[in-house]
Amino acid sequence: MPIAAITGTNGKTTTSRMLAHITKMAGHTPGLTTTDGVYIDGQRTVEGDMTGPVATRMVLADPKIDIAVLEVARGGLLRAGMGVPFVNVGAVLNVQSDHLGMKGIDNLEQLAEVKRIIVEVAKDCAVLNADDVNVIRMSAHTDAKHLCYVTINPQHTVVREHIRAGGRACALEAGVNGQMITLYDKGRHIPLMWTHLIPATLEGRAMHNVQNAMFAAAMAFSLGFKLDAIRQGLRTFDTTFYQAPGRMNVYDEHPFKVIFDYAHNAHAVGVMADLAGRLDVRGRRIVVVAGPGDRRDEDIRDIALAVAGRFDHYVCRRDDGLRGRASDEVPLMIAAVLREQGVRDDQITIIPDEQEAIDHALRMGQFGDLLLVFADALTRSWKQVTKFKAEGVAATVAAQAPAAPALIAEPGESAAAGPTSSPQSDDGALWATGFVRDERGLRFVGEAGD
Repeated sequence: MPIAAITGTNGKTTTSRMLAHITKMAGHTPGLTTTDGVYIDGQRTVEGDMTGPVATRMVLADPKIDIAVLEVARGGLLRAGMGVPFVNVGAVLNVQSDHLGMKGIDNLEQLAEVKRIIVEVAKDCAVLNADDVNVIRMSAHTDAKHLCYVTINPQHTVVREHIRAGGRACALEAGVNGQMITLYDKGRHIPLMWTHLIPATLEGRAMHNVQNAMFAAAMAFSLGFKLDAIRQGLRTFDTTFYQAPGRMNVYDEHPFKVIFDYAHNAHAVGVMADLAGRLDVRGRRIVVVAGPGDRRDEDIRDIALAVAGRFDHYVCRRDDGLRGRASDEVPLMIAAVLREQGVRDDQITIIPDEQEAIDHALRMGQFGDLLLVFADALTRSWKQVTKFKAEGVAATVAAQAPAAPALIAEPGESAAAGPTSSPQSDDGALWATGFVRDERGLRFVGEAGD
């Protein structure tokens, strides 16, 4: 039975769901582990955070499945390792600041060492984010038969040379009709599909889901799935609450649009703030923002910086679980940073309780507004959004802010590059250092093997 494993700071749940959906649409019976449960053939059988070795063994023991898709989190790796001696395809999406200062992991380099276990045990293919310096360097630590680099930068020096050497890659390329996800393998150039045809990308605007789709496609290709099956899977995967709870869920039944997301670190919050800036909004942009109480003060500050200056109004809240902090400590910290960044007092509302904060934001909503809600209690908060009665709002037009154009980033543009915000070098000086060519293409060796 083939096994695929996916890790990264952000995007791993959506990518895992995308890949499992591709396999199901192709006629397989997938077993999937995620942060919200175990799924067998699309049905949740166990609820809760199931990203450790116990969940892995549970899925692999199920006689009904014929392929396993494993979302693997840092916590499970640190506690008990992988739970399997090898995987067929392993992918690392990114390494970003989250959970630092916990369990002996104090910096990104240490976090990368934990996450690279996925590619160390990959047999057939290691799928690596070439736009993240900590991830591409993991190519020095895998014996997989193939190295597949994923990049949204078509000028990426290492990926270009890797392709020329016959290596496998998935790149985002500009075309007459938009942006094309393209596969390369053994010299073949394989246009897969336009990003705007993937519902989860909101017509190509949600760059983080463009990249998640690229990883799912690269993994499916490396597992031997046919191109048409990959296309069909991506075309039929949507980020509804029921398919991907808390992952960029959109609710359009109010006079205003609501985007609902579980982002809980600065990078993920910044990605969603970028998306809010790309969408065409007739009214105001309003955000409900928080930070987990067990994160460092600088992490909470970074979350505030990720939204500062991008919205017309900010509702600052906390999670239900205080995790050692005072009841209003996190929202007050966020509000203080916003003020430092020039946000006016009349643009900030502090409501510590999550339910009350979301209710306040919904009541603020007027015709043409966009509400970006960062939620923690997902099911409860989503019900709040969907069951809210927007009485009298439809006839009320907000003081119109100038409509923002519906921007779509050009390939290689790093301002909103999905789950990466990492250095990209057009001249290749950074990337060309420490790479060697072998039968798999280019791989990193670094300084004495890093």
